[in-house]
Amino acid sequence: MMLGLLKISYSSFPQQVGMSKLVVINLGPGDLCNGFPTVTAQIFQSVGDRYPMKCMGSLAPVPELEQLYRHWHLLYREYYRGWNLPATRSITIESGSVTHFSEVEFNDLAEQLKNQLNAWLNSESFYSIDRRLSRELNPAEEIRVIIETNDYFLKRLPWHLWNFFEDYPKAEVALSVQEYGHVNRQSQTPAGIVRILAILGKSDGIDIQADRKLLENLPGAEPLFLEEPTLQELHDRLWDAKGWDILFFAGHSQTDVDTGRIYINQTEGLTLSELHHALKNAISRGLQLAIFNSCDGLGVAQSLADLNIPHVIVMRELVPDVVAQEFFRQFLTVFSSEQSLYTSVQEAREKLEKLERDYPYATWLPVICQNPTEPLTTWQSLRGALPRDRRFNRKQGVKTLFLASALLAASIGQIRQLGLIERWELQAFDQMMRLRPAEPLDSRILIVTVTEKDVQSQDPQERRGSSISDPTLAQLLAKLQPYQPRVIGLDIYRDFPIDPDQANLKNQIQQNQQLIAVCEVGEGNEHPGTRPLPSIPAERQSFSDMPVDPDGVIRRQILGMTQNPNSYCATDTSFSFRVAQLYLAGQGMYAQRSEAGTLQIESTVLPRLNPQSGGYHQLDARGYQIFLNYRAPGKVAQEITLSELLDGSLDSNLPQLVQDRIVLIGTTAKSFNDYSSTLYKTGSKNQEMPGVLIQAHMVSQLISAVLDQRPLLWGFPLEGTTLWVWGWSMVGGGLVLCMRSPLELGVASGVALSSLYGLCFILLLQGGWAPILPAALALISAEVSMIAYIAYQKRPLL
Repeated sequence: MMLGLLKISYSSFPQQVGMSKLVVINLGPGDLCNGFPTVTAQIFQSVGDRYPMKCMGSLAPVPELEQLYRHWHLLYREYYRGWNLPATRSITIESGSVTHFSEVEFNDLAEQLKNQLNAWLNSESFYSIDRRLSRELNPAEEIRVIIETNDYFLKRLPWHLWNFFEDYPKAEVALSVQEYGHVNRQSQTPAGIVRILAILGKSDGIDIQADRKLLENLPGAEPLFLEEPTLQELHDRLWDAKGWDILFFAGHSQTDVDTGRIYINQTEGLTLSELHHALKNAISRGLQLAIFNSCDGLGVAQSLADLNIPHVIVMRELVPDVVAQEFFRQFLTVFSSEQSLYTSVQEAREKLEKLERDYPYATWLPVICQNPTEPLTTWQSLRGALPRDRRFNRKQGVKTLFLASALLAASIGQIRQLGLIERWELQAFDQMMRLRPAEPLDSRILIVTVTEKDVQSQDPQERRGSSISDPTLAQLLAKLQPYQPRVIGLDIYRDFPIDPDQANLKNQIQQNQQLIAVCEVGEGNEHPGTRPLPSIPAERQSFSDMPVDPDGVIRRQILGMTQNPNSYCATDTSFSFRVAQLYLAGQGMYAQRSEAGTLQIESTVLPRLNPQSGGYHQLDARGYQIFLNYRAPGKVAQEITLSELLDGSLDSNLPQLVQDRIVLIGTTAKSFNDYSSTLYKTGSKNQEMPGVLIQAHMVSQLISAVLDQRPLLWGFPLEGTTLWVWGWSMVGGGLVLCMRSPLELGVASGVALSSLYGLCFILLLQGGWAPILPAALALISAEVSMIAYIAYQKRPLL
């Protein structure tokens, strides 16, 4: 009797399978009666290892082991012939020499067989091999153990009971003949599917339709079923030009001496030697795995081994129908999830333990027979998986991610430069601004509104087209002056001369140092703007022009700009900045301009916009512009109407309302069309505010930044935006590399996008306008790009 070699090799598993090793033990000439004087073990540590580690030992004679197995075998067959009568996938069960069956004796004999096997393999003469294996192997690794022997009896021994497999839980045993060779197979089957030739043979007393249903529901498989075929039909199908990946048989079978016989229909039983050339052709066309889910299959495996088929799975003894069905179900479930063949058989075999109360020693039955020259078969390789040098390389994937993310960041930067996504960036900014918590009213400002009712209550001839007449304006200034407001801002155009009868008004305008008036700069010679309030000195003049975005929304304010010599409005300072300056000067705070041209009040720097600030691209940034940081969607400060101020109803409250405050005067009458769109919403439309309220937001922003350290809005610089977008691109691609399933990737992507939004919102509360839309585009684009790259790297060979 001869025991062949056990080899270890790394196989091209899918990533989650990890590496496997293969150990080779050669018992040399001998048998159980005479022992094995020369035992050689080899361990291959890598794929294609030409110089494996080698050690030697010997094994003593152990004739008792053969006798124990023969006795157990008789009791096993008696069990299925006798009193319990479970259905098996054997055509007959021969009567043994057992005259009385004892279940206690049956179990005791199995325990003796296990103990004798381990005593033999744990002998002192074999210790050098056992010690080398324990030194070189890791219990966490998958270990393939192939036992090569031509002795039919040795193949029947329950090798999985060796204590070695207790110490190495991921190890599984396989059998092989001693003489084998490599077949240059050229797979003919289409990439992406597994072609299965399923033979459903004679099935008297058993349910092989359960096996058929499992194959029909197997994802990625293309089974062809031959139900009780004739020899000629089976022969013709094996010669199919498309080739087969798996050959499957379910039905009755048996082994006579060492020759296997399968029953393909009700009248025909055949040995595989009768299909020699047909099987040889199928193997050369890509057949890699044969599964015989039937009884006593070691004889069948021997016939296929002579043809150098890569892998065969058989049952070494009689197999109950229920056990055969459960093993096949569990094996297909694990194997099709891209676990290795060895792991799949091991897991499916061990799960048969739950059936052993009714079907003793079910876990002893499945066994792998392998051609050691062939790489390990996986479901991925059967579907047309790539060879190792074409598989996805994670290190290369990281390098690709760096390059791809950089290219994506640059591409998105170019798209932004062209202004193609500016509109959506501004809308994303608006949406986050609307989510900010409301702020309290600014108690330093009082707004006097000229309503439509106030306009209509005045003499139209005295108003001369304005919202407020000379007598009314004189009365208003006279009413405010005693209460000493720090600033009075008149946000009303009055470009007509003062009525000669209102000399008192002229004096008030000239002498009231707290009064700021507005004019409009306009646009060039065709629209030279409006003149300032007559008689007001230049240092108290200001322009009220506000920059409007392409969508009509006010998101910026201008603090100053170069005077236009063709305009009626000859001032370089905006209304909001002039009012804020005058108010802060009352507290000894003055604006200064640095050498770089940046405005600063005390320690507060007013960040000047450039053409690429925030979500803008190619922005007209002329003048000194800053982002407008609205205070709230509703009121920004306390409001009273012109009539309430003049009719005396608020006289008792005027000291608290006016003293040391900024009083802004402007119209809210719809007839004067002084309304502009803001980033807030009223229903589906942008909320419109009268000009005086927007000016109040601007003034409040400036004085709150200096006095309350309320954040001013700032945008990322161009370099910062590039790094920000690149970083999120790396995050998106990195998720694809790290996540192991579409579900995990979907959840992780959702978390990443939520984190991006949350981070941008937190930055906005601190004044930072982070480019959320480009970052989201980069993250998603990187995910799509890496998914496509990995799919390309894993594409099947055609």
